[in-house]
Amino acid sequence: MPAIVVEGLTKTYGDFVALDQASFTVNEGSFFGCFGPNGAGKSTLLKILTGQIPATNGRAEVLGLDPTINSMEVKRRIGIVPEVESPPSYLTASEFLRFAGTLHEVQSLDGRIDRWLTFFDLKGAEGTLCRDLSKGMRQKVMLAAAFIHEPKLLFLDEPFINLDPIYQRKLRDYLLELRDEGRTVFLCSHILDVAQRIVQEMIILDHGKVVLKDRVSNALVGGEDLETLFLRLVGGGNGLAP
Repeated sequence: MPAIVVEGLTKTYGDFVALDQASFTVNEGSFFGCFGPNGAGKSTLLKILTGQIPATNGRAEVLGLDPTINSMEVKRRIGIVPEVESPPSYLTASEFLRFAGTLHEVQSLDGRIDRWLTFFDLKGAEGTLCRDLSKGMRQKVMLAAAFIHEPKLLFLDEPFINLDPIYQRKLRDYLLELRDEGRTVFLCSHILDVAQRIVQEMIILDHGKVVLKDRVSNALVGGEDLETLFLRLVGGGNGLAP
């Protein structure tokens, strides 16, 4: 069964078309990339797929559910790392992970919290309010909260941002482990050299339209890398959709 099905998905704000007839399928166990310039419609697409906003037209299915009608159940089954959000400033790192784990009814929660604090080298900072953590540490907390319930499907919007090269590598290796276990990862990233090493299938968005959907191995021919392909397709310009 496909993990994600998108058919003719459109989102408009008045006369402005943020997402224009997008169609694609993400297979279970796939590491799927969604790329595009700033404002191409990536965040709009993610918000629809994760049940945050409704589409204007078209159909989306996530783990067999309509993310608009069944938004709470979709959110329970997936893990999300949004691009611009941070953990609540008034909670400590440990409190936020406990909150996330409780929402997802995680068993043996103390052990899960300890695992992710250790994985992201947050031991010693678990009692620190999130507002007092560095940007990189806050990003680690957000990632840990997305992983704590071991979801079948992850939506990651710029997950490598603010991470140093050591933890970019560590995160990349862990995501590949998840893929090998049959989990599905939907990744949005501007760090194309890292993305090229891990993504199997992809779409490229520009001005709300899907301008390419293919396997990475098929799309990159003649020694072309993902960055060169990206610039060739979108012309190095910026889109307009949020």
